[in-house]
Amino acid sequence: MAGSYPEGAPAVLADKRQQFGNRFLSDPAHVFHHNAWDNVEWSEEQAAAAERKVQENSTQRVCQEKQVDYEINAHKYWNNFYKIHENGFFKDRHWLFTEFPELAPSQNQNHLKDWFLENKRSEVPECRNNEDGPSLIMEEQHKCSSKSLEHKTETPPVEENVTQKISDLEICADEFPGSSATYRILEVGCGVGNTVFPILQTNNDPGLFVYCCDFSSTAIELVQTNPEYDPSRCFAFVHDLCDEEKSYPVPKGSLDIIILIFVLSAIVPDKMQKAINRLSRLLKPGGMMLLRDYGRYDMAQLRFKKGQCLSGNFYVRGDGTRVYFFTQEELDMLFTTAGLEKVQNLVDRRLQVNRGKQLTMYRVWIQCKYCKPLLSSTS
Repeated sequence: MAGSYPEGAPAVLADKRQQFGNRFLSDPAHVFHHNAWDNVEWSEEQAAAAERKVQENSTQRVCQEKQVDYEINAHKYWNNFYKIHENGFFKDRHWLFTEFPELAPSQNQNHLKDWFLENKRSEVPECRNNEDGPSLIMEEQHKCSSKSLEHKTETPPVEENVTQKISDLEICADEFPGSSATYRILEVGCGVGNTVFPILQTNNDPGLFVYCCDFSSTAIELVQTNPEYDPSRCFAFVHDLCDEEKSYPVPKGSLDIIILIFVLSAIVPDKMQKAINRLSRLLKPGGMMLLRDYGRYDMAQLRFKKGQCLSGNFYVRGDGTRVYFFTQEELDMLFTTAGLEKVQNLVDRRLQVNRGKQLTMYRVWIQCKYCKPLLSSTS
């Protein structure tokens, strides 16, 4: 379920790009000098026109019968997508190591904890002009209390078959894939591995283990048959993040990083909170959830026609796959309700340029980092 398309940045920028917020368009006459410009200011007229366009394309909704079909058969629509495109549609996301250095080889559990503590009152490293007020500045962290992890004597699902010592993050659990790893990353909605394989190629930490899942069995088959797939370092599995009955193949409190790249937007908004809640329980204290997804009034939203709107800011494409367009506040509510603390929540408002066709495209993405509190108290 890897994201809505076109994703944009990875397809037009070099693999080793600068971190967001370093290339500004000061002279409109130079707009075609580069492939993309950061932190582009929208005029009041442009913002109003975008809002009018969304209101216009939302007036006619998809009928309820079709909406039920898109939900029940969502996996079939994504399977068809990957059968058609296989692994040739999305580009490998090497840019992730710039925007999310937590994925780089130098990272480890202690570094994450230190990084979290040192940056509790810091600004986001990449300084940028104020777009929508103080939301681009890292907010102060607040201590959160969470229920102590329970140890049940009966045989529970593998996700719950765990006791955890909060003080030193020691986990005692039955054997599971990657149980001997010291640094564990899970990507949800991995598609054909455009995030997973760059991580495995770049991060040679012997203690690293990467999990990846998608509810498209076709996508997972493409991951598992990729020559770069190494079962000793990676475990790919089919999973629907909206399925409340199915457990993840790892214990609670065992993951250092969870990655959500253009995937949360592909599910029904009403199911997002429970999905994030379940993922949050898999994180270690100090673990991080990383997200990049579509922002409100992105070019892709403005291009939808009447009759493609499912509900507010939620649309269906011609191939039956769906996409939602977020605000920062919506994502903040999802993560904080799940007991996570804000580290970063910023708007990546970018002007992309097709120099060959002399076209400009306004993209809006939201990038988030939310951390599980280090301190936990019993209820």
